[in-house]
Amino acid sequence: MRGNYVTNATVQFQVLSQHQIEEIFYAALESLEISGHTFYTDEGLSLLKKAGAFVDGNRVKIPSALVQQALQTVPKRVSMADSRTGKRVMYLEGNNSYYGTGSDTPWFVEPRTGERIRARYQDVACAAKTIDALPNIDFAMSLGIVQDVPVLTSDRHQFEAMVLNTSKPMVITAHDVVGFADIVHMSQIIAGGEDELKKNPFLILYAEPISPMQHPIDSVNKLLFAAEHGIPVVYTPAPMAGTTAPATLAGTLVMGVAESLAGLVIHQLKKPGAPFIMGGVFTVMDMSTTTFSYAAPEFNLLQAGQTDIAHYLKLPIFCTAGCSDSNAFDQQAGIEAMFSILVTAMSGGNLIHDVGYIEYGSTASLDMLVMGDEIISMVKRFIRGIEVDDDTLAVETIANVGPGGHFLGEPHTLKHFKSQLWFPQLISRTRYDDWFAQGAQTLGDRVHKKTLRILDEHKPVPLSTEVQKKMKDIIANADAKVVKWLK
Repeated sequence: MRGNYVTNATVQFQVLSQHQIEEIFYAALESLEISGHTFYTDEGLSLLKKAGAFVDGNRVKIPSALVQQALQTVPKRVSMADSRTGKRVMYLEGNNSYYGTGSDTPWFVEPRTGERIRARYQDVACAAKTIDALPNIDFAMSLGIVQDVPVLTSDRHQFEAMVLNTSKPMVITAHDVVGFADIVHMSQIIAGGEDELKKNPFLILYAEPISPMQHPIDSVNKLLFAAEHGIPVVYTPAPMAGTTAPATLAGTLVMGVAESLAGLVIHQLKKPGAPFIMGGVFTVMDMSTTTFSYAAPEFNLLQAGQTDIAHYLKLPIFCTAGCSDSNAFDQQAGIEAMFSILVTAMSGGNLIHDVGYIEYGSTASLDMLVMGDEIISMVKRFIRGIEVDDDTLAVETIANVGPGGHFLGEPHTLKHFKSQLWFPQLISRTRYDDWFAQGAQTLGDRVHKKTLRILDEHKPVPLSTEVQKKMKDIIANADAKVVKWLK
């Protein structure tokens, strides 16, 4: 019997110490009290004023007590389900990590031609189909903006393209609360009713404040609608150190955390206990190109830092990984994707998006997504760490083999090699002569071949004809209203 024995079950790390986390959190509370934020909805302003916030026009100073109250009522975990079965498949809590794509890129690399094109309905559908086929991609975002349908209702078409081609949980965007309401209605039809969707949700709303310290009308209205209808929401600031946030990383964390907490306060005032996910794409602006960097080392430090703070607050956290500033699917893209995927996994991020992004979040690449799936598989094995117990220590097996022997035929090897060893699907360990004889394919070649195979062969679980028709009716009704309004 061991006494006071400590086991490291997984590989993890923290960027911030406990004292640093507390300093940043308290500074965020102070910022909410002395700087305040701007809100642009009458309902939001009314909720805040009634609760005791100091409202002066659109400027609101939020007392720390309201933040603490919100942290008491918000759930500490969010569970997500498969849209076809209703079975829960993601548990956003603790250090559980799940990976998915990003959304709403204006550009898309057409996988068969390699051409960089404006994203279309069929491209979002192909992205969802690829997501559905990849075992290490846990949830879907659109990985493109649908641009070949009516602009004002493109969010409904985008959701349709996604949900017809994957049953995995999804994080969705909507132009406004009317579009979001239509998407929720379609989701309720798929789930089998409003209560069924609340019990086992398969979609999360993505909403954003605008740094620094602004909460637009559409963002807040969607936030309040999500709270009222029990739809999980991630509220995601995107501050850039040195431009829309202080130049210091600590200052960027303070402001970004405050922006997310301001959203939490108004969300919980609308409906205490509604599911909420803390988020933030915190990064730096490259001062030489003015790009919003998706791969700077500071970006990864900030992702890990906000994860430390979310864990301290016991809130699920939305992070970013598997993306690159490179303009092409190349060596740089591979380096940057691996680094961010490893950092988010080691820090224990929960809902980790943007796998498949290149060109600093402007372009979607299915090859990048397929490679990301392989990297995630490798990182998941690393994160599992080393299991240490009487069986894995293998003292008797070592004695049985003895000096100069081998372990290939040992029962112990047969029992453990599949669970202990990682087997790559795309990364090659082939001997040179065999590799050359097989065509000397690079990783990029193998990735692209797999991408095309998925698009040609994978068949997602379909929705019923009745459900599909009801969804199309909702979308057609929205399109018709836009046409009438434009006339």
